[in-house]
Amino acid sequence: MQTQSLEIMNKRIKSFICAFRGIWKVLSRETNMKIDLFIAIIVVAFGWGLALSATEWIFVIFAIGMVFAAETFNTAIERTCNMIEHRYNRSIGSIKDISAGAVLICAITAAIIGLIIFVPKFIELFFTTEPTL
Repeated sequence: MQTQSLEIMNKRIKSFICAFRGIWKVLSRETNMKIDLFIAIIVVAFGWGLALSATEWIFVIFAIGMVFAAETFNTAIERTCNMIEHRYNRSIGSIKDISAGAVLICAITAAIIGLIIFVPKFIELFFTTEPTL
């Protein structure tokens, strides 16, 4: 029983190692993911500086994760397509376009979430004046 539990645990650990390796491959090799990471760092810095509420953080983290996941799926789909067909193929091109479109939908949604959260905070910060005594 203990040996079986150890085998299951080792399989889980190996699964996580493979998953982290996949994340690293996307982060280190894909320009769009690097751009997404850079934007996410800026957003988190602004969120920290503007003292977002817990609810706002939930939406920001969800939006960032959604874009990262979409970009990762898109990379996997593109690499699979490239492995299947090395020359230009109209159907493969359509699949890649659809996959990229999904990333764009997620990025636009994340941007809208960011605008809803951050624009009022910037307006308050820069355009609201405190009454002077």
